[in-house]
Amino acid sequence: MNQETTVQHHSAAVLQMKGVSKIIKGKAIVDKLSFEIRKGEIVGLLGPNGAGKTTTIRMMTGLIKMSEGDVIVNGYSMREHFNSAIAHIGAIIENPEFYPYMTGLENLRQYQRMTDQLEPGRIDEVVRLVGLQDAMNKKVKAYSLGMRQRLGIAQALLHRPKLLILDEPTNGLDPAGIREMREYMRTIAEVEGISILISSHMLAEIEQICHRAVVIQNGRLITVSELGTARRTDEHVILTLRVDSVEAAVVVAEQQEGVELMEAEPEIRQIRVKMMDSRVPDFVKALGARGVGLYRISEDKQSLEEEFLKWTGGNQIA
Repeated sequence: MNQETTVQHHSAAVLQMKGVSKIIKGKAIVDKLSFEIRKGEIVGLLGPNGAGKTTTIRMMTGLIKMSEGDVIVNGYSMREHFNSAIAHIGAIIENPEFYPYMTGLENLRQYQRMTDQLEPGRIDEVVRLVGLQDAMNKKVKAYSLGMRQRLGIAQALLHRPKLLILDEPTNGLDPAGIREMREYMRTIAEVEGISILISSHMLAEIEQICHRAVVIQNGRLITVSELGTARRTDEHVILTLRVDSVEAAVVVAEQQEGVELMEAEPEIRQIRVKMMDSRVPDFVKALGARGVGLYRISEDKQSLEEEFLKWTGGNQIA
């Protein structure tokens, strides 16, 4: 294996984008893009329209050539060992295509014939993984959109890739289909230890399923954001508290070291305060000691959508 594999957070990077660019007619569509994906991690690739998401995915999957940089997949350079690198990737770009007059099982068997060294029983495994056991003998033309998407994922998983790349996997699905897809993606990451990269414009979806979001704009990396992680105790939090006496709560907030009073709204018996996460227990204790009745405490968190608009300067999501 190449020396290029790096270890981070106790798990090796399955995919490393190393300064990847795509230059067309002198214009950088993707500009020195670098990020990585670790084992069993689900990462969202986000960006406004024309940010370079599809171009990035096409370079990752070898559909178009890179102008600069390299993509390392499971330690193999896409430039130097293309076949070894691409063997570790499964992908669905746009809609998965099947033979409509064949059953789901016949379609998977057809694909199996084109794939080297597929162990017996693997078709059953992937079918179970995406929950299509009852539909295998039905013709694909009778499949719903969600079932087709899941059959596409089953096909992409047949050769046990280390990385699954999905371009807009929930496009056109109804809410139940979206929830199903989310559950199957979690199962794939947890049960098979496969990393998943999802390109999407549905920020609420990304927020619910992904461990991290990679945000690009004009082909450049804007930020890599951890999602759904526990807040560090040395980070600031903004809290809204509903109390029985705003006046008494304000006095406590002003006396407590490290607590900044942001807003007091006596008419709705609410105050907003900012402090380090580690100071919250002491502040709540001080309110109790002062006899302030606390009805509700909630953290003011920015949604991924609000953060996205901030990162991309108010650009539209797409």
